[in-house]
Amino acid sequence: MRYPKFLQQNGAIAFVAPSFGCATEPYKSGFLRAQEKWQQQGFSLIFGPNCYVEQGVGISNTPDKCGTELTEYYCDVTSDCIISCGGGELMCEILDYVDFDRIRKADSKWYMGYSDNTNMTFLLATLCDTASVYGPCASSFGMEPWHQSLEDAMLLLQGKKLIMQGYDMWEKESMKDEEHPYEPYNLTETSVIKCVLPDGGTNADFSGRLLGGCVDCLVNLLGTKYDKVSEFNEKYKEDGIIWFLEACDLNLMGIRRAMWQMDHAGWFENCKGFLIGRPRVGMNVEEFGIDHYQATYEMFRKYNVPVMMDVDIGHLPPMMPLICGSMARIVSDGKEYRVEMELK
Repeated sequence: MRYPKFLQQNGAIAFVAPSFGCATEPYKSGFLRAQEKWQQQGFSLIFGPNCYVEQGVGISNTPDKCGTELTEYYCDVTSDCIISCGGGELMCEILDYVDFDRIRKADSKWYMGYSDNTNMTFLLATLCDTASVYGPCASSFGMEPWHQSLEDAMLLLQGKKLIMQGYDMWEKESMKDEEHPYEPYNLTETSVIKCVLPDGGTNADFSGRLLGGCVDCLVNLLGTKYDKVSEFNEKYKEDGIIWFLEACDLNLMGIRRAMWQMDHAGWFENCKGFLIGRPRVGMNVEEFGIDHYQATYEMFRKYNVPVMMDVDIGHLPPMMPLICGSMARIVSDGKEYRVEMELK
């Protein structure tokens, strides 16, 4: 696994828009305020041509222009890391225009984003054997004040914090809108994890290599020419895989079907455990008599490994930043938990 150099003081951060850009509110104002914060911290900023563009379908621009931007800015030696402008809908369509061979040969750099950016964070690990950060997109950093999760993301990019802990509260309904672009997370819900262990206990302690992202995107990649999960599993079978998974638009039946598909494609071979984020659509609801726990856990029961659910990953913030491709140790007493990441 290739690990990029960490962002240094006075380093350069590049921004690209392979999915949505920051052309509309509240994202544009949030992005502009975030830039002020980064500049105050001493970082120089570099902007891809699509950051403020709104000319594509489900993404910032045409697939070829988005793919070209992503390749060029990843391989550009003048920046030290990349933060994606935002998520979106059809980043998968740019993949045919991304030069993964060139990226594989280039000096690695940190790429951070989530949701639709799974198309890059996941493929960097499985296609290019290069670690990435599944974490917040650029406009989120415009909030006042920063939530600890945003502080954590920047500390991770700088190599100053590789141990993440779960947060106390989470946001069910956002208060951010066009008139309130800097609104912080509306933390109304107490964080409670559900931990299912093979021995029936409450204390978890397991290790493996982190891999995952947004299930909506992952299941879309499954079975395509970009699906190299079997090769990844084989290469790292001695380490085993800890899958971190979260869903955006999938309802409970959609989540369950996706888990079935990944399971039957052999993706969960050599798994050492699962970290499941709060589902944006299916949190605290039931469909056909099952809740979001049953939508996921029933597919994992046969693996006889720890499964932690409602962790801080994904679309119901805050989200802890995770290094996709890194080795990790997960420790929990059933109430609190931490993720200890190592670059090996």
